[in-house]
Amino acid sequence: MKITFYGHNTLLIEINETNILIDPFISGNPLAKDKIDMSTIKADYILLTHAHQDHVLDAEVIAKSNNATIVSNYEITTYYQNLGIEVHPMNHGGTWSFEFGKVKYVNAIHTSSFADGTYGGQPGGFIIEGEHKTIYIAGDTALTMDMKLIPLRNTLDLAILPIGDNFTMGVDDAIIASDFVECDKILGVHYDTFGYIEIDHNEAKQKFFEKNKDLMLLDIGESITL
Repeated sequence: MKITFYGHNTLLIEINETNILIDPFISGNPLAKDKIDMSTIKADYILLTHAHQDHVLDAEVIAKSNNATIVSNYEITTYYQNLGIEVHPMNHGGTWSFEFGKVKYVNAIHTSSFADGTYGGQPGGFIIEGEHKTIYIAGDTALTMDMKLIPLRNTLDLAILPIGDNFTMGVDDAIIASDFVECDKILGVHYDTFGYIEIDHNEAKQKFFEKNKDLMLLDIGESITL
């Protein structure tokens, strides 16, 4: 399983030669738009955690150029189905086996609406299993006790958590979240994109280190392999 960071909460996950794009927000991201050429992105599936513009801005363009399937909650997938895009609807607690592995849609605490005001359903996160690895993508969320349910069914190899604060968990709550999901290997997302969520990288890494955890902050375009 290879994971590439495209900035903010945008990730490309490669599993068994299938490309899964998470929350595509590139053209509107000042940190990513000059570094990532969207026309080169290959996506078989696009997973959307919620409908906010900084998570879905480029979903329509990339889905149509790749003939990709959008996976999200019922309201979000209905929105894109009406645009002529192939979709797979899910909802909280549900699991589906795709050709690359399993996806489960789990709870998140946030809000969700499209830029035009259309209701985007309830936000969520994803647990993805593939190539004998399991990862948790929290999406935009507050710290929630529901995270404690995850290790009852899953042993995580990586937890992808927002750390920018203000709109989501900050570093301190993300450390607690990593305890709740019982995973000490963390990929930080949703930070630095704009002023409200700028962080001190060294301080964040030190706080995780002091709790015997590994916080990875990737450069835009950088990849890791599990």
